[in-house]
Amino acid sequence: MSNVLDLPTDGHEILDDTRDFIARFCAFPDEHSLNAVTLWCALAHMAHEFDTSPRLAALSPEPGSGKTRVLEILENLAPEPMFFFGASVAALFRSMADREVTLLFDEVDTIFTRGGKDDQSEDLRALLNVGYRNGATIPRCVGAQHEVQHFSVFAPCALAGLGDLPETLMSRSIVIRMRRRAPNEFVEPYRPRQHADAGNEIRDRLTEWALTVGPRAGQSWPDLPDGIADRLAECWEPIIAVGDAAGGTWPERARAAAQAFVEIAIDRAPSLGIRLLSDLKKVFGDRPAIFTDDILKALNGLDEAPWGNLRGHALDARGLANRLRQYDISSKDVRIGDAVRKGYARDDFFDSWQRYLSQPAPPAKATRATSATCPETVARVADVADPDRGSWLL
Repeated sequence: MSNVLDLPTDGHEILDDTRDFIARFCAFPDEHSLNAVTLWCALAHMAHEFDTSPRLAALSPEPGSGKTRVLEILENLAPEPMFFFGASVAALFRSMADREVTLLFDEVDTIFTRGGKDDQSEDLRALLNVGYRNGATIPRCVGAQHEVQHFSVFAPCALAGLGDLPETLMSRSIVIRMRRRAPNEFVEPYRPRQHADAGNEIRDRLTEWALTVGPRAGQSWPDLPDGIADRLAECWEPIIAVGDAAGGTWPERARAAAQAFVEIAIDRAPSLGIRLLSDLKKVFGDRPAIFTDDILKALNGLDEAPWGNLRGHALDARGLANRLRQYDISSKDVRIGDAVRKGYARDDFFDSWQRYLSQPAPPAKATRATSATCPETVARVADVADPDRGSWLL
């Protein structure tokens, strides 16, 4: 059921025009993706009114799938767009401190493939993860005296890259699965000097509309479709609130998109840890205990299971123990018949199976709190980054 706000009625027309402009130049896998990008673009103009700003991630398995084109079009429509093309992290943080920006990151996958203690990619990773929440800051040492300064890093952010992103970022993102256009799919060639003015005109209309509806939209509690809770709710509640503010067909479009994307997220391949818990539940069946070597033999015998080749090696007893230790599950001496050997007891898995393999019930709605009413929010976020890591002399 929609919870449409009593707000100006021209919002749906502005979103229709935004959608039409995006569709001229970008080929998406379905209508839900196009609607989600449109709603995210409108949300960027009023993001500061909400507790969270979901990342928009245009991802594909291969180059040439239109990811960069999505960012180019958003550059015309989003408020204060800032493309990140290898600028220093210090310059990026300073820019964000001076004004509210919309961050556009192309080839974001490269940020997560580089390492090193002094690599500025570490700061970018922290920014992408932490800047999702309103009021978030990251402490960094600045100046000759290495004084700690807390930089505000909350900002709408659109990403484009190859493959999947780390789970921490995927869970904060609305993921658009881009693909190469089929021979029968056509879009207009995009030329900035020819089309930018039309996009900027829509951007200005979005800005004006957001100033009118943003405060009330940010305070609303939109009805969420079934199954959208916790982190999913944090991502989709602002999107649906924008749809409600626009009116017309947009409340229904927003909820339909949310349901479609949540189904995709549920079907997405689980982490190796979750896969291990799930496979072990199959292996155990009703047996109260199994020896470790029998568990390994059974895991390696599962069809399409990864355990026989993890980075070139089969899962062994040490690897099994290390992976299960993070769930507080340990091997012990177990008796099966007259034999006593190292193994695992089924009862020790029950809690983890309940927590990680069952879908939780949606939580009851509670009063929303931002950093303004919960000062500890900033403190918790600040703990994500070590102030001595990646120090800058600015």
